[in-house]
Amino acid sequence: MKKPVLETWLERGLFASRWLMAPFYVGLVVALAALMVVFFQELFQELPRVPSMTPESAILMALTLIDLSLAANLMVIVILSGYENFVSKIDTASHEDRPEWMGTVDFSGLKMKLIASIVAISAIALLKAFLKLTEPGQTVDQVRLFWLVMVHLSFVVSGVLLAVMDWLNAKVAKS
Repeated sequence: MKKPVLETWLERGLFASRWLMAPFYVGLVVALAALMVVFFQELFQELPRVPSMTPESAILMALTLIDLSLAANLMVIVILSGYENFVSKIDTASHEDRPEWMGTVDFSGLKMKLIASIVAISAIALLKAFLKLTEPGQTVDQVRLFWLVMVHLSFVVSGVLLAVMDWLNAKVAKS
């Protein structure tokens, strides 16, 4: 039996609406470029201080750069896998630099990569706060440290719960 014309046009329109997501991914590319500018600002701000750095301040500098790098990696994953999952496949199959994970990260995998990156970024922020305590003249802001730990733990618990939900969902799907 043939579908009614209205239903066919509605379905085509709904399917075409996925292209409304494309500007979001372009916006994320702009945000990625802004993150790169911040990365280099941070790097060039710290480079003159390298000869006089203490081990703790060198670690803080490295952690800041790692933090920005993790955020940028996360954005690339969201841009590429989000676009491929929700808009259109990216035709780069023959390109030698195509990441192996492209085309294989589904929404569940994207969600897990996102929470893992957030946990890592949160852990770096927490570590930076603890390392700053080793600098001379620093006082302990117990309330700030408490909330940094609580926020980090909430991210960790959220990640574990998301993983458990995905695991349970996979077990139910196999049944």
